[in-house]
Amino acid sequence: MAISDASEGSSGGWLHQDLHWVFARLKQGLATAETAVVREHGMTLWGYTVLMAIVDAPARTQLALAQAVSVDKSKLVLILDELESTGLVRRRPDPADRRARIIEVTPEGSHTLKAARGDIEAIENQLLAGLSPSARTGLQSALQHLVGEPIARVEDGRPHETACAPDQA
Repeated sequence: MAISDASEGSSGGWLHQDLHWVFARLKQGLATAETAVVREHGMTLWGYTVLMAIVDAPARTQLALAQAVSVDKSKLVLILDELESTGLVRRRPDPADRRARIIEVTPEGSHTLKAARGDIEAIENQLLAGLSPSARTGLQSALQHLVGEPIARVEDGRPHETACAPDQA
C-alpha cells in the first residue's frame, strides 16, 4: 500500500492499518480487563500466564519455563516466589540435576487456574461476541499460527524487546 493510499478512505487511516498498533491496542484492552480478573483470584497476569505454562508442560525447569513464556529468568523467579507463597505452585529439586528446580502446580493452583480461566474465557467471549463462530475459529487459528514460525522469522534472532525484563534498580 502506498503512503497516500493509507489515509484515503481506509478504515481509520494508517494507525488502524498498522498490525503493531492493532495488536498493541488489543493487548492493552485485554490486559486491563484480565488483570482485574486474575487479581480476584490472587494472581498477577504474569502469574496467571506462568501457571498456565506450568500446567501445559509439567516438570519443566525454570529455565525452560522462562523461555516458554518470554520472561527474563530473574523476573520469573519473582513470579514463582509469588505463586509459591500463595500455595499455587511448589518447586522441588530436579533428580537429574540438583541445581535445577522443577515447578509443579499444587491442587490449590489447579483449582485457582480453572476458576481464573473461566473468568478469562468470559472476557474473551465478550470481546469476540460480534464475530461469527467461523470468524472466531479463523481468528484463533491465524493468531496461533502467527505466534509460531512466522513471528520467529520476522524476529530474525533478535532479542525480545517486549519480553518481561528484570526490574531496573
